[in-house]
Amino acid sequence: MNLYTAIFLVMLLATALTQWWLAARHMRYIRNHRGQVPAAFRDHIPLASHRKAADYTLAKTRLGLAEGAYGYLILLAWTLGGGLALLNGAWSQLEWSPLWTGVAVMLSLFMLSSLLDLPFSLYHTFGLEARFGFNRTDLPTFIGDMLKNGLLLLLLGTPLIAVVLWLMQASGSLWWLYVWIVWMGFTLLMLWAYPAFIAPLFNKFSPLEDNELRQRIESLLSRCGFTSNGIFVMDGSKRSGHGNAYFTGLGENKRIVFFDTLLKSLDPDEVEAVLAHELGHFKHKHVHKRLVSMALLSLAGLAALGWLIQQPAFFHGLGVNEPSLHMGLILFLLVSPLFGFFLSPLMNALSRKHEFEADAYAASQTRAGDLVQALVKLYRENASTLTPDPLYSSFYDSHPPAPVRVAQLNANTRQPA
Repeated sequence: MNLYTAIFLVMLLATALTQWWLAARHMRYIRNHRGQVPAAFRDHIPLASHRKAADYTLAKTRLGLAEGAYGYLILLAWTLGGGLALLNGAWSQLEWSPLWTGVAVMLSLFMLSSLLDLPFSLYHTFGLEARFGFNRTDLPTFIGDMLKNGLLLLLLGTPLIAVVLWLMQASGSLWWLYVWIVWMGFTLLMLWAYPAFIAPLFNKFSPLEDNELRQRIESLLSRCGFTSNGIFVMDGSKRSGHGNAYFTGLGENKRIVFFDTLLKSLDPDEVEAVLAHELGHFKHKHVHKRLVSMALLSLAGLAALGWLIQQPAFFHGLGVNEPSLHMGLILFLLVSPLFGFFLSPLMNALSRKHEFEADAYAASQTRAGDLVQALVKLYRENASTLTPDPLYSSFYDSHPPAPVRVAQLNANTRQPA
């Protein structure tokens, strides 16, 4: 057996078995704690809500198992099953240049992958989310979102893929370094452009109309030294009953965004505390730190691809008999998540550290109790489980478990500065 075939199959099996084992632990843990609300939450979360969160989490986990198994079968079909070779052969018959053949193969692969994922997307939205009372999306909106995503893939993906493949062809053995520079530039551009040009394609963003709340928020922003391009309310209820808040963008395009569902469920003190948490990420430069982490990982990945793409056995071992630059890039994109999965606890540990720092900052600018109350309401209304299996959570959750996070906040009672 080809060495790369063996490594691929071992990693696929190891990842699948680990995910299934973690899911089994997670579901057993949740079932064992379904009948009792954790002591710290008993005064705020009814048993019925706790059980709903447990049932919702169990349903999501079961769906994730099915989707994961399906995804691995599709991955095997694309690689060892010869799917990529067939797709590449079909486009090659048009006798376009290697660059534009590569662009066509990659774009068609992404679109076919979206279509293959469609049954699970439909069930998640109109089955699972609807069953637990969260879905607000109708079929025309769902189809419209899918078409918009496809159009964005064509408009943004075509030039990006073309530039990447051209650099791979024209810039010699250090092509991976130049591709990395382009990729990071594109990432920064998207961070800048997303709030003003892309997000409005999918949701309506309206300036916050509550004058009293806006004044409180502006006062908080002034204390925190944060300037933005506006405070907006997003019509999240158009698609889902889940609530959230975030700030996004770079430079002059920074925006603060509240879901309308969140503003309906929290009082002004709690909204201010949630925003202070988000500003904590800004104050501690967490976005910049995550960008640096992503940049280093992507640089290491592209350097590895720079070596792999010179190995014919890499292609042959993954079902591709005609090596090419675009096929090497595709194989790497398909296979690398198997290796990245085992890095997720490390990345989540870093993310959780950032969440604790943002919580501490919020407690220094507002009352810690207000953030606790806001989090409890969000856990309840989003049906977020209070009792995840700790090991499962370390692999899948970028935020600390609810009891740990609330306990940390309860210990921090410092009043506003």
